[in-house]
Amino acid sequence: MTENPPWLSELVPGPSGRFYVIQPPMPAILALPFVFVFGKSFEQQFLAHILGAGLVVLTMALSYRIKKDKLLAVWSGLLVGFGSIVWYLASVGSVWYLGQVTVAFFLTAALVESFGKKRAILIGIFLGGAFLSRIHTILSLPLFIFLLHSKKNLVGNLIYLGVGMIPFFLFNFGYNFVRFGTIFDKGYFLVPGIYSESWFSKGMLNIAYVPEHLKALFLMLPKFLPNPPYIEPSWYGLAIWITTPAFLLSLRASFKENVVKLSWLSIFLIFILVALRGGTGWTQFGYRYAVDFYPILTFLTIKSISKTGLRQLHWLLLLVGIIVNLWGVIWINKFDWVSF
Repeated sequence: MTENPPWLSELVPGPSGRFYVIQPPMPAILALPFVFVFGKSFEQQFLAHILGAGLVVLTMALSYRIKKDKLLAVWSGLLVGFGSIVWYLASVGSVWYLGQVTVAFFLTAALVESFGKKRAILIGIFLGGAFLSRIHTILSLPLFIFLLHSKKNLVGNLIYLGVGMIPFFLFNFGYNFVRFGTIFDKGYFLVPGIYSESWFSKGMLNIAYVPEHLKALFLMLPKFLPNPPYIEPSWYGLAIWITTPAFLLSLRASFKENVVKLSWLSIFLIFILVALRGGTGWTQFGYRYAVDFYPILTFLTIKSISKTGLRQLHWLLLLVGIIVNLWGVIWINKFDWVSF
């Protein structure tokens, strides 16, 4: 960028008076063909809407590949599209939110292919897309390698997996070098004045930040007020069991299965790397960093239900999630009833 507007707080100054954004580039890459066709009238929010809708379709496809149950596929699509904070993120589509909707889209696409034809090069491309959306989600790679293990010629498929991913890594290295003079993703470390912010008092990464992330993920409640509207979201976040209570069903997926173990490992690795960073993601509805592993959590939820079939409890949990997320979208987007 050639200027540093006050409403963009995370720009790194570069040579010749230019400024570089620190976020990964995949959302911008996806927007290019739309901007080419429609010009500047194509807003990034439109891309967020498209990816959010596509994520619903992919989730339904994933569900149907796990168990050929059309009703479960519909339930799964409703879960992601209306019963999770993906609804809010895709409705707003700002820079932070768009990156997370994008990574959820690509990770879900990789899961769909992993439970379908298992074309390793396509899985690699989807994982590369996820990598260029949110870098740390590449920590889910062991899960996808395992999902390829049942296919003949594993070594050959691992090569194809690498062929699919390598162009994204090379692009990222080159893009970082142009922006920051290094192939590594150190943009956050270069933002002027970043360490003067209170939430980075112990540096950019520190294990002392983990409890605050756990609080945002599991303990944050809405704000209760003495006057109308009496209850409103907090920009600090909202516990995942409130925004998407159906995710509790993921705990019932059999831990005896290796795919379940690796799924939880992927979730843990993605979460812990985010949780080491100062700041819990606010401003936000829910805990938005969890969307980085939502596709894997959704997979575990679907897998759990596929063993028992849909029951009244499942529909009740889905309904509660839809009501909570409808509340969040309307309260924030329509009435601006939200605060810290």
